[in-house]
Amino acid sequence: MNSTPDDKHLTDTLRTRVREAFPALRRDLEDLVRIPSVSSAAFDKAHVRRSAEAVAALLEGAGLPEVQVLTSTGADGRQSAPAVVARRPGPAGAPTVLLYAHHDVQPPGADSAWTTPPFEPVEREGRLYGRGAADDKAGVVAHLGALRVLADELSVGVTVFVEGEEEVGSPSFADFLTQYRDLLEADVIVVADSTNWRVGVPALTTSLRGLVDCEVEVAVLEHAVHSGMFGGPILDAPTLLARLLATLHDDAGDVAVAGLAAAPEPTVDYEEADLRADASVLPGVRLAGSGTLTGRLWTKPALSVIGIDATSVAEASNTLAPRARAKLSLRIPPGQDPVEAAAALRAHLEGHAPFGAQVTVHDGELGKPFQAPTDSVAMQVARRAFADAWGTEPVDIGVGGSIPFIADLLEVYPQAAILVTGVEDPDSRAHGADESVHLAELEKVVLAEALLLSRLGGPRRPTAPTS
Repeated sequence: MNSTPDDKHLTDTLRTRVREAFPALRRDLEDLVRIPSVSSAAFDKAHVRRSAEAVAALLEGAGLPEVQVLTSTGADGRQSAPAVVARRPGPAGAPTVLLYAHHDVQPPGADSAWTTPPFEPVEREGRLYGRGAADDKAGVVAHLGALRVLADELSVGVTVFVEGEEEVGSPSFADFLTQYRDLLEADVIVVADSTNWRVGVPALTTSLRGLVDCEVEVAVLEHAVHSGMFGGPILDAPTLLARLLATLHDDAGDVAVAGLAAAPEPTVDYEEADLRADASVLPGVRLAGSGTLTGRLWTKPALSVIGIDATSVAEASNTLAPRARAKLSLRIPPGQDPVEAAAALRAHLEGHAPFGAQVTVHDGELGKPFQAPTDSVAMQVARRAFADAWGTEPVDIGVGGSIPFIADLLEVYPQAAILVTGVEDPDSRAHGADESVHLAELEKVVLAEALLLSRLGGPRRPTAPTS
């Protein structure tokens, strides 16, 4: 896409402003990382409230005249975690853009797994380390930075929505949208919670896999019995659970559950060496499945065992365990209905009961996949903004993970254009130990979003670069 002199002036002006604003933005990110806003039930919710209040203060400081910390109440009486909603109306006739991020974070895990403490931000080799530094407090800072550098020259209406329970599956998201529907209504929705292709190459996420999870229990005995007295004709529950789980994939490692679909292969592919490095695959481990690596990551189903309940090694005795249980996570490609996928998984598990064992399936979370139109006006504007910010064309990517609330947004605002943008890169290690954000890339994310907002607003343009 060719740039005009006016485009270059806009880019140069905003690039200078972002460069000048970035040291303060970095400090704000560090302050947010220091707040342990873990939304999981076992952690202190006071920190989530403190995080929301800190985000609200930052948005007030950026000049947004309407800033609120809000909760919603579901039909069951459950109150949501605190979210921040900040608004600034645009000129008459201008579109409204909703900027989404979340301020809650994953549990840090063991401190011993981190090089430095998880809630004390530290820079190493151009990356800022800390829980939430990438996912998704960098997204909060991306929105904050774009609003600061545009300031009074912002020519669109803006609503910033910073959620407080994304990391526990956004259980109150639909209720929140229902309660505050008019407050959050927008023409364009920017979700800053995805990843870029690699450091130096931006990406727009055009597809996301959906999510189905369940728990499966295998039972063989009413109670534990002596393994010496009864072992042989009776197989213990963990062994039979292992046999059942082994039916979920074929010999090549493809998912072997009838009724699951696949979407077309992507147009870009992942180098195997890069995937191995990014995922820290151990030497000698073969990759599973068939087709392109990006297809296996983005457009085919993936089925993982994410938890097992069985007798621990430390507590083992010479008995046959009567029951064992596993939690399964199934990622489904665009085009697959999660209700149908859950039914297919349940039918497979029940139909492959090993040695007549009792198999019970408990359904869990469902999340719809997402496929964005790649030729919308908003997408074209975003591509140009990313290309100008990085100096290279963005890549359209899928993401194997799920953002189920996007389906909720589309249901409530079907006419809105949704853009899923990236603040992470393959080495960000979101959800893991030593999570980090690449600071130079974050600076480009801020610039890209400022360009996007400016161009969505039409002819108003920033004045000359500040000195």
